[in-house]
Amino acid sequence: MPCLFSANESKFYIADMDNMKNMTNIKTRFAPSPTGSLHVGGARTALFNYCLARKLGGKFLLRIEDTDQARHDEGMVDLIVKDLRWLGIEWDEGFGKDHDPAGIGPFRQSERLGIYKTHIKKLLDEGKAYYAFDTAEELDVLREAAKAEKQDFRYERPATFPTEDQADAARAAGKPVVVRFACPVEDVTVHDEVFGDVLVTADQMDDFIIVKADGWPTYHLANVIDDALMGINLICRGQEFLKQSSRHIVLREAFGFPAPKYVHLPLIMDMQGKKLSKRDGDVEVDLFRVAGYLPEAMVNFIALLGWSPGGDREKFTLPELVELFDVSGIGKSNPKFDRDKLLSFNTDAVATAGEARLLECFKEFLEEIPTHIPSDNDQILRHLLRANAGFRTFPDVLKKSDVLFAPNDSYPFDEKAVQKVLAKNDGEGYVVLRDILGQLAEVEWNADPLEEWLRSYCEQKELGMGKVAQPIRVAVTGTTISPPIFDALVILGKENTLARISRCLAEKQTSE
Repeated sequence: MPCLFSANESKFYIADMDNMKNMTNIKTRFAPSPTGSLHVGGARTALFNYCLARKLGGKFLLRIEDTDQARHDEGMVDLIVKDLRWLGIEWDEGFGKDHDPAGIGPFRQSERLGIYKTHIKKLLDEGKAYYAFDTAEELDVLREAAKAEKQDFRYERPATFPTEDQADAARAAGKPVVVRFACPVEDVTVHDEVFGDVLVTADQMDDFIIVKADGWPTYHLANVIDDALMGINLICRGQEFLKQSSRHIVLREAFGFPAPKYVHLPLIMDMQGKKLSKRDGDVEVDLFRVAGYLPEAMVNFIALLGWSPGGDREKFTLPELVELFDVSGIGKSNPKFDRDKLLSFNTDAVATAGEARLLECFKEFLEEIPTHIPSDNDQILRHLLRANAGFRTFPDVLKKSDVLFAPNDSYPFDEKAVQKVLAKNDGEGYVVLRDILGQLAEVEWNADPLEEWLRSYCEQKELGMGKVAQPIRVAVTGTTISPPIFDALVILGKENTLARISRCLAEKQTSE
């Protein structure tokens, strides 16, 4: 198996990337577990692996790690893939690809059980792993005993390893049978390109489980085997896996696999300095997608969670990020997930996006949410985007505009708006509506003629623009919030506008 790095290298010189752009044997991967949707931390891991592969001229692989059958959610697989592609993160090999020229698949762990079984047998035959039959209750007793002696619990290795026949007998008796790795009693140093050398002492290592009682491999075993057989030689993942890498190192040595290089990323925290979690609100990529954020803004924001290009630069596209990316820019301190900053990034992205790109994203957004706005009418959608210029996220457009496409008799009238705009001063707003209803029927229905008529009417009646525009707005939307009034009326059309004003007046009469 090719390995980019020689065994005696002590430093991974990613900083000298200009000399490495033509290298093709760098291989990174993203290996999500579909127990939930794609978390922003996972998205950052995928993004950084993608950038490393692209910057170094290597390959990026996607693998689905679905050995946790108790928590597996099959619906999350497609959602994770959808979110990655929404962000613009595409992979060269792996899950979902029609070709596997290297013959290293399948890329879903549940389809690789035969491969794991072969490697497990190798460890058992070589005395590097052994069966264990302890029940949960027996293990609890041992843990309590260690706690009473103020010691960390470490599984005590049997003097003689159980045989296959004894394992079969234990299963037949209803006991949980697992396989434990006979961990070497020695210190392990994890060489990490961000955090340096991390020492895990021998007393912190124990004979950890590599095959669960249900017969499925644990994360540690499957992950190590897959990375090695798929040629992954640069492993970039979250800091929470840093110390666990010691287990992967001893497993690799037991199998005779070459050592990869490790890049661990700092933890993402909330604004109070606690690890970001679902309790903090939306932290899944799909929720930001349906909340109307642009993928460009998300990528830009996520990239800065623990990485910096240097200087004061904060804005870049995905191709620019690839060009700028360097492991030396990854910090050790834990970044904070600043939602206000993300919103600011999105506001800027919306303002600088071309009309075609904004339309594309708006249509994708509309297909994700319930709305009356027709996602297949580009002319109307362009009009809406122009009329709502300055919006921060796409729901801002919906808040003002969705009612314009609802049935004429379906929207409610906000009582505060009615009282403030229509009913006060002896119903002066209703008076305006009655007066203009007939005149509007004769106006040419375009923005310029409508504006000309409205200004002329205000001059004749010696009324401010708001005294006429606001009653119309409340009548046709039920609230004081809409796009500019002329845009709103053009979008509605003459027939719908007149029908809505008539409905407003009729409801006033009914309430009397």
